[in-house]
Amino acid sequence: MDSFEPDDNKTKNGDSGQEALPPPPPVIPPDIVPLRAEHEQAPEPEQPPEPVKKKVVRVPIARRGLGNKGQKIPLLTNNFKVMVSNIDGHFFHYCVSVTYEEGRPVDGKGIGRRVIDRVQETYDTELSGKYFAYDGEKSLFTVGPLPRNKLEFTVVLEDILSNRNNGNSSPDGRGSPNESDRKRMRRPYRSKTFRVEISFASKIPMQAIANALRGQESENSQEALRVLDIILRQHAAKQGCLLVRQSFFHNNPRNFADVGGGVLGCRGFHSSFRTSQGGLSLNIDVSTTMIIQPGPVVDFLIANQNVRDPYSLDWSKAKRMLKNLRMKTNPSNTEYKITGLSEKPCKEQMFTLKQRNGKDVDGDSTIDVTVYDYFVNHRGIELRYSGDLPCINVGKPKRPTYFPVELCSLVSLQRYTKSLSTLQRSSLVEKSRQKPNERMKVLSEALRSSNYDSEPMLQSCGISISTSFTQVEGRVLPVPRLKVGNGEDFFPRNGRWNFNNKKLVQPTKIGKWAVVNFSARCDMQGLVRDLIKCGELKGILIDPPFNVFQENPQSRRAPPVVRVEKMFEEIQSKLPGAPQFLLCLLPERKNSDLYGPWKRKNLAEFGIVTQCIAPTRVNDQYLTNVLLKINAKLGGLNSVLAVEHSPTIPMVSKAPTIIVGMDVSHGSPGQSDLPSIAAVVSSRQWPLISKYRASVRTQSPKVEMIDSLFKRVSETEDEGIFRELLLDFYTSSGKRKPDQIIIFRDGVSESQFNQVLNIELDQIIEACKFLDDKWSPKFVVIVAQKNHHTKFFQPGSPDNVPPGTIIDNKVCHPRNNDFYLCAHAGMIGTTRPTHYHVLLDEVGFSSDDLQELVHSLSYVYQRSTTAISVVAPICYAHLAATQIGQFVKFEDMSETSSSHGGLTSAGAVPVPQLPRLQENVCNSMFFC
Repeated sequence: MDSFEPDDNKTKNGDSGQEALPPPPPVIPPDIVPLRAEHEQAPEPEQPPEPVKKKVVRVPIARRGLGNKGQKIPLLTNNFKVMVSNIDGHFFHYCVSVTYEEGRPVDGKGIGRRVIDRVQETYDTELSGKYFAYDGEKSLFTVGPLPRNKLEFTVVLEDILSNRNNGNSSPDGRGSPNESDRKRMRRPYRSKTFRVEISFASKIPMQAIANALRGQESENSQEALRVLDIILRQHAAKQGCLLVRQSFFHNNPRNFADVGGGVLGCRGFHSSFRTSQGGLSLNIDVSTTMIIQPGPVVDFLIANQNVRDPYSLDWSKAKRMLKNLRMKTNPSNTEYKITGLSEKPCKEQMFTLKQRNGKDVDGDSTIDVTVYDYFVNHRGIELRYSGDLPCINVGKPKRPTYFPVELCSLVSLQRYTKSLSTLQRSSLVEKSRQKPNERMKVLSEALRSSNYDSEPMLQSCGISISTSFTQVEGRVLPVPRLKVGNGEDFFPRNGRWNFNNKKLVQPTKIGKWAVVNFSARCDMQGLVRDLIKCGELKGILIDPPFNVFQENPQSRRAPPVVRVEKMFEEIQSKLPGAPQFLLCLLPERKNSDLYGPWKRKNLAEFGIVTQCIAPTRVNDQYLTNVLLKINAKLGGLNSVLAVEHSPTIPMVSKAPTIIVGMDVSHGSPGQSDLPSIAAVVSSRQWPLISKYRASVRTQSPKVEMIDSLFKRVSETEDEGIFRELLLDFYTSSGKRKPDQIIIFRDGVSESQFNQVLNIELDQIIEACKFLDDKWSPKFVVIVAQKNHHTKFFQPGSPDNVPPGTIIDNKVCHPRNNDFYLCAHAGMIGTTRPTHYHVLLDEVGFSSDDLQELVHSLSYVYQRSTTAISVVAPICYAHLAATQIGQFVKFEDMSETSSSHGGLTSAGAVPVPQLPRLQENVCNSMFFC
């Protein structure tokens, strides 16, 4: 029986039962993009082929200086200073192979940790009393060497079912059923024998950490920091935590928040070591993961399917949901992994019971009994309601083992990896947000209770951790001035503004338009009247609509695609020609299944601009927000930056400049075979930086690098994304090619920076050369990260940091050019800053000019009258990917198909393509 340890960022690979010394892990310098190695016949080094030698490998640029603009402000950050005294020591890296006695590799998650713990207890003297840092898989680290380079041990574990103490078993994590229970179980408890091989792989000087702090990063320094992080993970594993990368979750119901559907938000902590300008620090933050509601299986299923009682459950759905979850049975408290459900109800499901002949349990006499009969009559256990329900199966396909469902309880801390519904998401946000001062208190307590000072491995590294938040100096950048209609200027206050008594800077006129109502309850006349009136105040002239199309009540029950088809037949029969614009009323506020088919019909088939609304409370503010979106979609502008209007943006206004936002969105972890969606938005009509268009393509699942930026299909044809946006820039910017291309890339981690610089940027350069091989624009590449754990606080204040707060010292990278910016006003919870990394700057911006450009790009988002937390082109890329992703329901592709990761044994699986937008809308801000 596999036991389980939620150590989700490791993959099991290969056969660990080899006899030879395993090779040390490959060491890749941080500035090289690894290529797939072919099997070599001879060990001598091979010369790379010519083109590879010529290729310059780009690495992120170094910081050129700090910014000075803005009002200085003292801040605290959740990085805690770390002192390392044993700088001359070495980490020794060993490869670990754990096999069963007969040589089979161990595959159960979590068994490795228990085996290695047992090795340490049993062979303490042979190991010279050394402490281990073990990653739970194939790597083990020590401070100083073990007595020999290769060691072999044999250990015995009594029971290998459970690895985590869930609070309801004996303290060693193993429940102990009585002897008669053990005999009754047809699979008696067997102790298992394991062979463990520990072989030397490499040596990592701790000096490498000091080098990294001076900006000299190397594979050694990255490995040394990895060892420190592994020590933190191991420390948490020993306390029975659920581990999710560098976040740790204790089994404490106080930390659980029910978000509906049998899913709980579990609050824990992230903690990892980081190098920064201020030295080594420990970053601690609050972290939340989703877990399955522990307790009776039936209670979980009723909550998950939102039904009243067990008899209303959809058991085929339940079977998919329960597979591979771990449960305990009553009364023996034994843990199992669920493999399925019985075909028949408990009262009908038969199995063969071996009869006892005297003392011989394995006698020849057998009888067929139902599971219900066995538990009620042979075991004397009362069953109240499971007689008519399927049984839980924990056996193998050929040898099932059944338990009545009411005797089964799910164990705690099992991750839920499917995507959350809109309701669950909003419930989670509401229950997990914390004000800045509350968060600081929780973090101080977390550091205190984690008790890292007592961790023997950290002690042997000579590591001590400060208990006080690090002080940093921030600057609050000046607020950009905006231009609205009638040449009026105004300054936003606290990152917000409004259009009360103001006209839009470039309002459109709406002539041929109509309203479509998909059975939404609404006062249509009042809505249209108020919309026209509100538009007039903002400068948008709206003619009365040509028609209001009400859905035929008979169509309501039809599938979404059919409802949209029928509506379009009606529109085509009544309208003299294609309308300029359609306003569409949907019955559900979020996740209406009409949305995708409706947008596809309008944008991809007819080229009609459309705005969907689900009006509940219609007031002036609501209508203004709707009009801002409609105006932008129809080619208007709501407000622009004063420096864009004049135009006086440093570097950008002097030479034709295109601003690009790139993002790839993936399916949720539970949907590993849905195509990923790459979106690239680009600015148009230079010298503006407020107008954008978008290109969206699908690519292989979970592939982060965009592979269709350049797509050469013949000597003269390139079907890639970049050619499309360069041609649009050229035609919309007075027949000028961009001299400067500023790229904002979202969603990549530090380990992927080199790929952005060497794979994506190469494609973009090729696309430029393919258009004109004498043309060499200058590039700026900036990565934006929101998914990090650095937060900033105002000392002694309950408020979030003010909008425009920027930090480029002390907590930033020791060498690279990065900064944190909180452009927006954090209204709820604690502001999450965006971490910008400038990977390349061929234009030569000063620190102040580049930081101000990034700040300004948070004020050009046409959908709202607030500064946003990340630059507008990246937000637009998210919106475009989300909207066009709904054109095609990829969910129809089976979640269990073999095409996980886009590859099967037969090779790459073709990815379904998205429909292209009609010419008259493809350059619009349809995503607004």
